[in-house]
Amino acid sequence: MKTEDATKKPSLKEEVSAVIEKYSMLAGGETVLVGLSGGPDSVCLLTLMGRMREELRLSIHAVYVNHNLRPEETGKEIEFCADLCNRTGVPFVVKSIDVAAYAAQMKMNRQEAARELRYGAFEEAAFEAKADRIALAHNADDQIETFFMRLLRGSGPKGLSGIPPKRGKIIRPLIETGRSAIEKFLEEEKIPFVVDSSNLEVHYLRNRLRKFLVPELKALNPNLPATLLNTVSILQDEERFLGIMVTKALMKMISRKTDEKIELFIAPMEVLDTVILRRVLRRAIEETRGLRGIGYVHIEAIMRLIRSGSSGDRLYLPKGIRVIKGYSLLTITSAPPSRIIDAELAPPGQLAIREAGLVIRASIEETAAAPGDGKSTVMLDADKMVFPLRVRARRKGDFFFPLGFGRRKKLQDFFVDEKVPRDERDSVPLVFSGDDIIWVAGYRADERFRVTDGTSRFLRLSLLQGNF
Repeated sequence: MKTEDATKKPSLKEEVSAVIEKYSMLAGGETVLVGLSGGPDSVCLLTLMGRMREELRLSIHAVYVNHNLRPEETGKEIEFCADLCNRTGVPFVVKSIDVAAYAAQMKMNRQEAARELRYGAFEEAAFEAKADRIALAHNADDQIETFFMRLLRGSGPKGLSGIPPKRGKIIRPLIETGRSAIEKFLEEEKIPFVVDSSNLEVHYLRNRLRKFLVPELKALNPNLPATLLNTVSILQDEERFLGIMVTKALMKMISRKTDEKIELFIAPMEVLDTVILRRVLRRAIEETRGLRGIGYVHIEAIMRLIRSGSSGDRLYLPKGIRVIKGYSLLTITSAPPSRIIDAELAPPGQLAIREAGLVIRASIEETAAAPGDGKSTVMLDADKMVFPLRVRARRKGDFFFPLGFGRRKKLQDFFVDEKVPRDERDSVPLVFSGDDIIWVAGYRADERFRVTDGTSRFLRLSLLQGNF
């Protein structure tokens, strides 16, 4: 009778199959897009997925993402990947991204830009292939390196929880497989691969960790990979639990939400535990299309604004994100500040300024009765005007003579003195007669156009909230 050796080490295919089952990555019958660079990890992944193709009834596709950063190597890599896919009967496509241009445009480093564009390319290729899953070749050593990279950069538990085995369409079947096991498999199976020269450059933090730090730590603890993977697994479980709590807390706080703006009730945040509040704020910022560049110091600043700031106080965060504290609501927005467009205003009449949600009314009167408060309503000398009046936003070099000030003042200096938030200055209507400002709507009229004893016609201007 033939017996099986219970101590026999499972094959790499069996180990990866166990990981796929453990994290419910595949049920069978899916179309899977494999990210293929030609390096050992992705070649190993494609090979294993190919060997599981029949038993899991998979349709396999592959995509190479050309970052346009290594033109001297890219052609050979694409040729290698195309040949590999041709030999294994896997449809193959190439997606090109311009990392350098995008990094410059978005003011981010190339590694961040490459990651963002690369995942976009994966999604595009998956859509074209009608793929149910995108399989990427991150391995256990990548997980270890990511843990230390984020630790050095001051990440919290979420960052230290590392690379998720599965997220949305993305699966990582090699996430518990070490790099040495992958290389051993390829060597034993005599499967060729290519080497990306950028992986050898030590000015990248990940490569320095890979070459110097991790080997030293493994010498101190030979079981380091298993130890850290257990730690990461615990953090991932706790992160999922906290994520549920954050979702419940955030849903109770949202007043209004669009793709670029979210309004949160302040009262419940003032008493929320700091641990949950930090996560609520990060999630809220994610909801406004942009968490990049937002770190610990920014989240702490927002919490100080919530707990001790005054109504009207605001923060200006990286990438155009603004946080504004109102009487009862905290507004987080990544929408660019509105800027009013040029228009004409001929009294009697009114002008709707939809960009700012305002209306200006103008009328000619025979007396100066009820002159107004000098801010939202002003009375000026119509005989000194050139009609029609013009209304526009500020421009560089604008100046006027504030009523009661006695001399010329730059508009920029006036806004600063009046504490007009800089993200609201482009939505303050300026009313002109000819080339002269006659009224900074809502703030101050111009001294040169004030009513005198000789005024015979009076111009009344009023600023109202619009109901659009």
